[in-house]
Amino acid sequence: MTADLRIRPEELNDRTAIHALHAAAFGGPAEANLVDGLRRDGDLALSLVAFADEVIGHVAFSPLILAESPDVRAYALAPVAVLPAFQNQGVGAALIEDALQRLADQGADLILVLGEPNYYGDFGFRPEDAQGLRTPYDGPFLQALPLTDKGRDAQGPVAYASAFAELT
Repeated sequence: MTADLRIRPEELNDRTAIHALHAAAFGGPAEANLVDGLRRDGDLALSLVAFADEVIGHVAFSPLILAESPDVRAYALAPVAVLPAFQNQGVGAALIEDALQRLADQGADLILVLGEPNYYGDFGFRPEDAQGLRTPYDGPFLQALPLTDKGRDAQGPVAYASAFAELT
């Protein structure tokens, strides 16, 4: 990892760089457009950048609504991206770890992610912890990280921010 890496909340002048890095990391605009849509709709609950002379990574979290557990503070981790030249150097992991700590400190109960279980398992996410939830993304790649007992006991349907419906 670069020695001068800093993680900080997104700033207004980071938006163009965030869009470009998602497009570069994912080879297309879908995830970049998702972040723009979350921001447009006021659904970026947490947006952090990894910065080392330029924005090299980004992670976004948006609120989830659990109809059967309305008092559970739940969030979706999506997307996370790192510029290709900086991938496999721990930048994404540093972003995720920092963000999870911030959310825990703010009283989050549950985090969901759709991704590779071997990668996200390193942060404590498990497919088994998502089994009581019903989402548009159900399957082996949906994983949960309960941060509290309320999060661990959550079940039922989960509604994502409307920008997720715009993914193509």
